Amino acid sequence: MKRRTFIQHASITSLALSTGLTSCNQSKLNSIVTMEKTAGLNISLAQWSLNKAFFDKTLDPKDFAKITKSTFDISAVEYVNQFYKDEGSNEKFWNEMKHIADNEGVQSLLIMVDDEGDLGHPSDEERIASVENHYKWVNAAKLMGCHSIRVNAFGEGTRDQLAVTLADGLGRLAEYAAKEDINVLIENHGLQSSDAAWIVQLIKNVNAPNLGTLPDFGNWCTSIQWGGIHGTDCENQYDIYKGVEEFLPYAKGVSAKAYSFNEAGEEATIDYSKMISIVKNAKFKGYIGIEYEGNDMTPNDGITATKKLLEKYI
Repeated sequence: MKRRTFIQHASITSLALSTGLTSCNQSKLNSIVTMEKTAGLNISLAQWSLNKAFFDKTLDPKDFAKITKSTFDISAVEYVNQFYKDEGSNEKFWNEMKHIADNEGVQSLLIMVDDEGDLGHPSDEERIASVENHYKWVNAAKLMGCHSIRVNAFGEGTRDQLAVTLADGLGRLAEYAAKEDINVLIENHGLQSSDAAWIVQLIKNVNAPNLGTLPDFGNWCTSIQWGGIHGTDCENQYDIYKGVEEFLPYAKGVSAKAYSFNEAGEEATIDYSKMISIVKNAKFKGYIGIEYEGNDMTPNDGITATKKLLEKYI
């Protein structure tokens, strides 16, 4: 226990003894202590889990924080820029979004950024344009009180060529984001971005404190982009447990992918017990975001099942 935490507990205990704490209040005190012991890992919801409803307008993306709290009793969210393409530079919109989240007691963690060009494009002009396309999402994340944006480490050329162009693009973006106290996170999304050892070396080469990772339990296919974990979809797959383990020292968040569940409530394709043990052993402290992508359940049921499984092992 840290010295400051010890002093706080000692002060509360001393007050309780001197004032005759009721059993109800003692129960609250015990809950506070228990919460502090387990607060290292928390659960958030990735907006992509409800992507179909947001794309077909069944749900309003502006209500994501409210939906997350009222429907799933989750108090932290991860946004996806695809649902806000027309609002990227609209400061008024993001201030309104922050107001909605704050009113619900929901913490905004990050914005997942797609479709803004390749940060590893071989053309200097195209690569710099992609970097600058990401600026508005850094600014939106800042307004929302997020700690990060998530980006894709894609480009064209051989791996040796990409090591140079991606280092340049990611380095430029990280430099801009650092001025706003925002992290730039690489998620495994197929191809070379799912080669964890290669990405880790890239991060070391860039050497920017705010450039990190968002390890996803799925998406470890190195032969296709946006690859899943299923053998029928992937010719070459990185070891999913090794990949998460190698990403964790640089992680600012974790994405808990889920596809399907067996009768015991376990994820049928990913060993969640093993994954959470890896996360704990790495001493990661922060949020594990639910990202349900299955077809066997409704999104709501899939999110609920994933949450239950995470709670079991956390």
